[in-house]
Amino acid sequence: MFDPYKVRQDFPMFRNKIQMQDHDLVFLDNASTTFKPQCVIDAMNYYNEFETTNSARGDYDTMYHVDQKIHKTRQLIADFINADVDEIVFTSGATASLNLVAFGYFANHLKKDDEILITVAEHASNTLPWYKLQEIIGCKVKFIPLTEEGRLTVENVEKTITKNTKVISVANVTNVLGFYTDMKPICDLAHKYGILVVCDGAQSVPHVKTDVKRLGLDFLGFSGHKMLGPTGIGVLFGRKELLKETQPIFYGGGMNEVFEMNGSYVLHDVPAKLEGGTKNIQAIYGLGAAIEYINNLGLENISKYEKELRAYTLEKMKKVKDIIIYNENAESGIIAFNMKGVFAQDLATLLNSKGIACRSGNHCAKNLKNQIHEIATVRCSLYFYNTKEEIDIFVDALKEGGNFLDAYFA
Repeated sequence: MFDPYKVRQDFPMFRNKIQMQDHDLVFLDNASTTFKPQCVIDAMNYYNEFETTNSARGDYDTMYHVDQKIHKTRQLIADFINADVDEIVFTSGATASLNLVAFGYFANHLKKDDEILITVAEHASNTLPWYKLQEIIGCKVKFIPLTEEGRLTVENVEKTITKNTKVISVANVTNVLGFYTDMKPICDLAHKYGILVVCDGAQSVPHVKTDVKRLGLDFLGFSGHKMLGPTGIGVLFGRKELLKETQPIFYGGGMNEVFEMNGSYVLHDVPAKLEGGTKNIQAIYGLGAAIEYINNLGLENISKYEKELRAYTLEKMKKVKDIIIYNENAESGIIAFNMKGVFAQDLATLLNSKGIACRSGNHCAKNLKNQIHEIATVRCSLYFYNTKEEIDIFVDALKEGGNFLDAYFA
């Protein structure tokens, strides 16, 4: 049986009894970032203490060890999502991955009046790059309608497709409503019409098994820091034939075979041609350790426990007077809510006064207000190291929500 109390011993943030407002920290903002287990910190420290050097730029032992570790992490990632190792590109995060797709591939393949389909639930990172292409090229961003509760369905995708549709770019799990979308039927439908599918996996890859080959994804981006790894490291998966047609958006060392004074140059094959400049090597070490840690726990165990904890949280929250929950039927550990008559930031401030970290605002999904008719919500987001005891503390604090001004005058 999965034991969150046992795994918490692996995390210094829990061992060190971090406090907020003189209360032990209850961290319920895992959709934003996650704590790092000691093995991730140790892996990064090992690079800094024993193997500090660059990669692919020298012929000495230390650099060889670094190159081997980078390749090992690339292989770990490929195995984690069932991709080929040369289909894995290191980036600085999901935002960089999605921008590389937009400006490295589609900027060179879209033309005026071509259509890009997204939803109002998308994060800014999966919205603004497409807006910019619309501005530059004259292609059109269109929105796939969601169901009344906020789900993306293949039926609505099909209704929105036209002869001009060239790309569908959606989140596997959205970062506010947290609904899981089965990407396989969407990919099957899209490919029938010659449409490519881009997937924002920032909120899904750390929590549920993602098999890019089974799903049929063309591109997938995700971040290391949402899956126990460090900030500043992310991954772009792309089918190799598509990556070959993707142009770098950074040019520099490590991504070229030769360049001459006459202006000619030859780039390496993928993934190297898309990784110009020095990699965030210590973060790659950390991401490798994070994936090994998740593999040891078992992603299926993580998913099962998160579902159990979500059900417990909802059961408790629904007993609190005036609580409004926007995504009761979502499959992920994300719960978006408000309290009647209390502004989201005020409620989050009250929770903070009790040592509870939740995010409030629009959560970088500003178009979602057109779906839920609220400009801000509070977001509780769970991970496998959260406990029912923490949920009890959280819910007890919510019961004081009507007295939110106490947080300002205590």
